[in-house]
Amino acid sequence: MYYCHIDTGAGRLLLTGHNKLETINFPAGNTKPEPDKTWIYAPERFSKTLLQLDQYFKGKRKTFDIELELKGTIFQKKVWQELLKIPYGNTVSYGEIAAKIGNPKAARAVGMAAGKNPVAIIVPCHRVIGKDGSLTGFGGGLEIKKYLLDLEQQVIQTGL
Repeated sequence: MYYCHIDTGAGRLLLTGHNKLETINFPAGNTKPEPDKTWIYAPERFSKTLLQLDQYFKGKRKTFDIELELKGTIFQKKVWQELLKIPYGNTVSYGEIAAKIGNPKAARAVGMAAGKNPVAIIVPCHRVIGKDGSLTGFGGGLEIKKYLLDLEQQVIQTGL
């Protein structure tokens, strides 16, 4: 496993992968903030990801073009593919995602799948909120979810 770090407004993120990006880990929440001792530090393997994340956090990128190695169930991958369709600066509810994947009663399962998203930000699970508009669940913690949503709103409002 290869890894590197990037310092962002959302904290120091740990990126991991073999041949493609596999995970983005946050300093808080339920993700792994530090590499295993057996992993190899190789920022050059993540140069495109580092550049695009830097651009995103500077408000200069709204979509990503990064090769991913998404590991999950068929249902999780279906949810993650739907998350990729949420436009920058917009939010949708878990129920809306459930309906879009053809299973309108699966809002809770969608939430669980979003919580297992290994590459948050790239696959924008932070754009999924409760049906009442509340911020719910995020692997990096709700503070970071709020930060990402606020960042996108600020970019839209200022026209960057």
